[in-house]
Amino acid sequence: MKPADALLPQGAAHAVQVRGVRGGRPFAATDWVAEEVPIALEYNGISHAVMLATPLDLEDFALGFSLSEGILDSRRELYGVDEEASADGITLKLEVASGAFMRLKERRRTLDGRTGCGLCGTEKLSEVSRPLPPLPASVPTARTAIARAMAESRALQTVQHATGAVHAAAWCRADGAVQLLREDVGRHNALDKLVGAMARAGIDGAQGFVAVTSRASFEMVQKTALAHVPLLAAISAPTAYAIRTADAAGLALVGFARDDDLVVYAHAERVAL
Repeated sequence: MKPADALLPQGAAHAVQVRGVRGGRPFAATDWVAEEVPIALEYNGISHAVMLATPLDLEDFALGFSLSEGILDSRRELYGVDEEASADGITLKLEVASGAFMRLKERRRTLDGRTGCGLCGTEKLSEVSRPLPPLPASVPTARTAIARAMAESRALQTVQHATGAVHAAAWCRADGAVQLLREDVGRHNALDKLVGAMARAGIDGAQGFVAVTSRASFEMVQKTALAHVPLLAAISAPTAYAIRTADAAGLALVGFARDDDLVVYAHAERVAL
């Protein structure tokens, strides 16, 4: 059980009565559990995807998902987002430019899937890996900056402190100071929310790095590279596919970033050890 936080965002968690045993002694208490609801994304009136997500920062999610999936080339192609709640979940109704809508129809796929499922519904192997933009050269990121980013991310995870059930993705300055952080029960969703928040804020991805409180899978690397960010630091391990993708994209991939320790799996020249 986690204590409730007075700053817990509305709708992020739900209080439940629980019973259990701790230290050999029975107890009854109120616990907080993370909310998880179906989120449907609809483009110009056409349903495209249904994801399970935490109902927070949904405009960021809509924009970030659209950018990460290649539906939008830029924020300017998104004209508006309307949110419609029902007994079944939440529908995000996006109005997008005609060019973006044409691209969506050309590569239409169904993503009805589990929480944070990165490739659910992909119909062809060729749809998995997309061309990634070349990442510009950057000043090596200090090991102490990565340690600072991970520490600040932990401190800022309001929903995680209350529920123990969500991931976070943070945008960090070169010195490791966290500027933006988004949480979700799905690690891909958290990163999509962050990408959307960065786009809305007009942040240049090359000026810092992304820190995530999860493992570093292929999809996490791809989303980071598509946001033009040159370094991804994860608290847990990467996969072999993620390492190969990061290596090809020129992205520094850091795993097991905990306290002052870390392991660099790709492009170590971007990290000052």
